[in-house]
Amino acid sequence: MSTQAKVAVGGVAVGLLLLIWLPLWAVLLIVVGVPVVAYLALDPSQRRRVRRVSRRELGR
Repeated sequence: MSTQAKVAVGGVAVGLLLLIWLPLWAVLLIVVGVPVVAYLALDPSQRRRVRRVSRRELGR
C-alpha cells in the first residue's frame, strides 16, 4: 500500500471517530479548518507551487 493510501485510510478513520465523539458542526469545522490553516501557513512561493501542481494534475 502506498504512503498516500495509508494517509487516506488514516484520515477516514479519524473522521469517523470525530463523527462519533463530536457534533457535526465541530467535525466540519475541523475538516475544513485544518487544510485552510495549513495552506495559509505557507509562504507565497509555496502557495504558487501548490496551485501550479494542482492545476497540472487536473489537466492530465
